[in-house]
Amino acid sequence: MLAWQGAEGRTLEATRVLLGQGGLRATGGMVWAPQDQAPFSAEYRLFADETGRLSRVSVTSVAEQRERHLTANRTDDGWLLDTGEAGSRMDYDGALDVDLEFSPMFNTLPIRRLQLHREPGEAELAMVFIRLPSLEVELVTQTYRTLSVTQGGAVVEFRWEDFVAEISVDTDGMVLDYPGVARSLPVTVGAPAAG
Repeated sequence: MLAWQGAEGRTLEATRVLLGQGGLRATGGMVWAPQDQAPFSAEYRLFADETGRLSRVSVTSVAEQRERHLTANRTDDGWLLDTGEAGSRMDYDGALDVDLEFSPMFNTLPIRRLQLHREPGEAELAMVFIRLPSLEVELVTQTYRTLSVTQGGAVVEFRWEDFVAEISVDTDGMVLDYPGVARSLPVTVGAPAAG
C-alpha cells in the first residue's frame, strides 16, 4: 500500500500495488478538494506487462454534476479509448505511457519502465495525459532524467513545458516526494483491533 498527500493538504491518494514477474498491477483512489473548485474523487486500475509497458488503464471520476468513465487499452496500433458512450482509436505518436492528472502513482510508471531509479538515463516521452475530473485525453511531451542514484533510491528530474520538479523515488521507483505536488505518507500496518 502506498499513500500520498497533496502539497496543499487537500488531496489524498492511496494505491495497492502488486509487483511480480508478470508485471505491475495497481488499484487506487484519489480525493481532491481544492479551494477554488468543487471537490471530486477518482478511482483507477492499471496493468503493465513485464517490460513496464502499460496495457490497460481504467479511470472513474465522480464530481457533483456527473460520473465519468474511461478505459484505455494499448494495442499494436495505438490506444483504444472507451467512455462507455463512445469509443475511438488513436496513435498518440506511439506513446507507451499514461499520466493521470494529480497522481504520483502514474509518474512511477515511466521511471520504472526506463529503470531511471537504478541507472542514469534521460528520455523525452510522448504521453497520453488524462485530465481530472473531465477525463479528457490529450497527447503531451514530458521529459524524465536521472539526477542521482543512491542505495536508498534516486532523484529524477521531471519536465513538462515550463514546469520542472525533482522527484524522489525509493529503490522500487515508487514516488516518495514530488515537490509542489505530493509527498508519500507512512503506511503503518498494525494488528487488527480486538472485538
